Amino acid sequence: MLTLGLALPSLAQEEEAPPRPAAAAADAEHTWYAQAMARGDAGLNVTHFWSKGPKLRAETVVAGHKVVTIVNGDWYYAYDGLTGRGLAIRRDPKARARDAPTRRPFGNEYESLLRQGAELIREEDLLGRKTGVYRVTDQLGKRELWATMDEQRLPLRIEIYDRRTSRRRYTDYLNWQTRLAIPNAFFEPDQWAKLERMEIEEYLTRTATEGPTGPVPVLYADLLHVRKTE
Repeated sequence: MLTLGLALPSLAQEEEAPPRPAAAAADAEHTWYAQAMARGDAGLNVTHFWSKGPKLRAETVVAGHKVVTIVNGDWYYAYDGLTGRGLAIRRDPKARARDAPTRRPFGNEYESLLRQGAELIREEDLLGRKTGVYRVTDQLGKRELWATMDEQRLPLRIEIYDRRTSRRRYTDYLNWQTRLAIPNAFFEPDQWAKLERMEIEEYLTRTATEGPTGPVPVLYADLLHVRKTE
């Protein structure tokens, strides 16, 4: 049985913490961490997310291999945390233009589902937080989201039903944290990683003609390129 928890700094904790220099506090203001547990017919995947403004580092365990994904400025990195083999792809300028210093590069399911026409269907408590439950149903299937009702709209749970395959997937976001001291170097690939560099056009062409490109899956592709339909 999974035990889920959500931890956000309380106002009391922030008041008791020792004061930090103004520059350090501002630097940490738009930092986030969360753990996501996704389960479905393919099994269980666990991902750790860190972000600092638009910078992202995600570590996902897939079949015993740690897939490291880093998004930093013009570059998207994806490599195997065991072998170091992977790709460094220059990001689509349209995807790069979406970066914003105050917007998380992950955990934005609330905004995404609203764009798809989701509606609030009820309110309920989840993991000790008051949440709104949002649902969208269309030809693709059904998506439901539990999101906190504060201004952050943090996703806590997502359930997806795929009408084509009749499969269901579930994701729980755990242990949300913010205002972390994360150095910029954390969003650079490990020095020992062996990365093949390519432009986004080459990556898309190779993927279209040869299938999946690189030794690890390219995750969070919306941060790499913008699809023509978007």
